[in-house]
Amino acid sequence: MNEIPIGVLFTILVVLILLSGFFSGSETALMTLNRYRLKHKKQQGHQGAKLAAALLERPDRLLGLILLGNNFVNILASAIATVIALRLYGETGIAIGTGILTLVILVFAEVAPKTMAALNPERFAYPAAYIYTPMLKVLYPVVWLVNLIANRLLAVFGIHADRGQNDSLSADELKAVVSEAELYIPGKHAEMLLGILDLENITVDDIMIPRNDITGIDINDDWRDIEKQISTTQRTRVPVYRDSLDDVVGFLHTRKVISLLARDELNMDTLKSLIREAYFIPSSTPLTRQLLNFQANRRRAGLVVDEYGNIQGLVTLEDILEEIVGQFTTDSATRSAGINATADGDYLIDGSSHIRDINRTLGWSLPTDGPKTLNGLILEHLEMIPEPGISLLVDNYAIEITRTSKNAVQSARINVIVKNGETEQTEEEPEDG
Repeated sequence: MNEIPIGVLFTILVVLILLSGFFSGSETALMTLNRYRLKHKKQQGHQGAKLAAALLERPDRLLGLILLGNNFVNILASAIATVIALRLYGETGIAIGTGILTLVILVFAEVAPKTMAALNPERFAYPAAYIYTPMLKVLYPVVWLVNLIANRLLAVFGIHADRGQNDSLSADELKAVVSEAELYIPGKHAEMLLGILDLENITVDDIMIPRNDITGIDINDDWRDIEKQISTTQRTRVPVYRDSLDDVVGFLHTRKVISLLARDELNMDTLKSLIREAYFIPSSTPLTRQLLNFQANRRRAGLVVDEYGNIQGLVTLEDILEEIVGQFTTDSATRSAGINATADGDYLIDGSSHIRDINRTLGWSLPTDGPKTLNGLILEHLEMIPEPGISLLVDNYAIEITRTSKNAVQSARINVIVKNGETEQTEEEPEDG
């Protein structure tokens, strides 16, 4: 090298540093590519994405190729820098050249290119894939030998490079992705997607209409009373029973009988002929499964039963869909949940209101891992039927009992005493039990 001009050596050194930066940056870019965006671009026919995906199928070979090239240019750069230092400063120049070269490579061949690649991986990875694909074919024997030695060493520790990376996401991981995709998914759409993912964790008894709130038709009633019920009901499908809901006959589609009732052509025999057999749902059925069951059985409503076959409530297709899209009618959302705002900012809530409905309507976070209704939540904490005026604190929600019956809490006043992470003191300290 003594015959090579110093200017040529400097030029070669600069080129080698740039190559080192290319290897370092492309390595970071390829390894930090969003795998799902990569698959999407590949499906769209993006050639760079296709090549990058093929390279990433065996990351051990890709890394072997990149590190082979990177180490080669770095060692060659070190040798040339040593020659330059010796020719300029003699023996003392070796230390100077080593220090300067270390700093230059660290900044221009490692930190800077890797940072740029990490911030814009696709911009660097796809062009690099065009270079690495033919390069891998040319250097395959050397890469294969390096990987053989490395993979045998990894196998000793139970690591097998030929077992591809698992890119599948769990439900919780997918929720995190949807929650963070605010720039790409409108807020309402993201809420719907999260609602779908949550269906698996919710059972029908979480959203059912409790048995005490079910309105049905008793075919043993006077015919005029039955006609009045049919003409005033607000539900499309209502259960029909004899004397008690325990002796259920089936479901009646009220729209099918309204026209007959208007033409005075409805009688008991016609009514009974229009009753469809009752459909029963186990109380522990997840909403995802029940949604499919409704579809498979061509049903839109069913009676929820416990392990003994006792009817616990009623659930409809609309109830499940509201878990995904929210309330269909916003003007009556709070009223349907038994929630009424008071003048002083508190909320007067029926004891039979479902906790999930309360949380969804008011944006609260009352505990849902236990009782399903507000009455059940209060009774669980107090372990007795309370008298009106008794207060308790549940997860920073001050609850005051306002009305009770012999066996249940009819209504309660609730005030949130934690806002923006700070406790807001109420005038009276609530009693716990």
